[in-house]
Amino acid sequence: MPDTIAPPASSTRSDRLQPVFGRPLRVLAWLSFLAEVIIIGTGGAVRLTGSGLGCSEWPLCTPESLVPIYEVQGVHGIIEFANRTMTGVVGLLALAVLLLTLGAVGGRALVMRAVWFAVGGIAAGLAAYFITDPFGLPAFGFLSGALLVSVLVAAVDSVRRAERRRDLVVLAWIVLAGVMAQAVVGGLAVITDLNAFIVGFHYASSLLLVCVTAAYLVRMHDPAGPRVRAVPRWFAILSHVTGLALAATIFFGVLTTGSGPHSGDANVIRDGFDATVLAHVHSWPGYILAALVAALMVSAWMLRLEPRRWLLVLAIAIAVQIAVGVWQAREGLPEILVGIHMVLASLTAAAYTVVVLRLKRVRSADA
Repeated sequence: MPDTIAPPASSTRSDRLQPVFGRPLRVLAWLSFLAEVIIIGTGGAVRLTGSGLGCSEWPLCTPESLVPIYEVQGVHGIIEFANRTMTGVVGLLALAVLLLTLGAVGGRALVMRAVWFAVGGIAAGLAAYFITDPFGLPAFGFLSGALLVSVLVAAVDSVRRAERRRDLVVLAWIVLAGVMAQAVVGGLAVITDLNAFIVGFHYASSLLLVCVTAAYLVRMHDPAGPRVRAVPRWFAILSHVTGLALAATIFFGVLTTGSGPHSGDANVIRDGFDATVLAHVHSWPGYILAALVAALMVSAWMLRLEPRRWLLVLAIAIAVQIAVGVWQAREGLPEILVGIHMVLASLTAAAYTVVVLRLKRVRSADA
């Protein structure tokens, strides 16, 4: 049978039943996306300036102080604390997007249920802290765990009760839970003296949150309803194969950086994988990725498929990434180029996320 593609969706009476996402939510959703990208840059700055242990404790900066003491820690403490502060900004934006989303899809009742879960989580967290602290246990870890569990329970409750746009409710909860989990992972990175695998996981998780916030932006502008394939089957399969190549490129990139000279602190020595060998291994899936994206882009424009414009954006991003990667390798990994490479990787992943979401469209009422 010939490959069929769904026709564009048409307007129906059900459009009037769609929740209205006002300007504040749209602005905050964009700010949330930008903040997730920026925190990758600030996290990279911490690592590339050797400030990873600028704050020796977590969640305090020093055993006696929440904020850095310049006379003791110097500029490294300020850089590390600035990144921790950025985590708070990211979290507040994620919370604001979540509450406005719940209000748009479920009204005040859904918002208040989430608030009560939050109150319960805070109470449980404080109880866990005061119970474990006298025994010398990681009290802040138990507090964070209790808060995270309350968020997960609240998320399940909200998704079950939301009758409209559950996709956006899920995405908003993922971002908030992810930010909270990221704070804990960042603390583990400090406690373990910047273990390369934990630091790498911290970066990869941040990159995934960039993709989730990008997905929220796309889905917020799309109408609700069953989604059907908008491209030929072979194109969809090749697009997902391209995603595997992108994931492999990022994975080996994280391993390469974890074995390179930018450990995050002058006293932390990386003695794991051979960074020189990994740099070449990292480039192989990168070149495969570039070839796959080029093939998809040409095909999409020839067939006038929906993802063609975003494939052009993705192709440009990958071309710049390759150029920066080659440049930094030849220049001995200067800090500024490594930082640019890290941020561009997140934007590349975000562009790919949009491409994947454009492989389908909402099914029209007369389809």
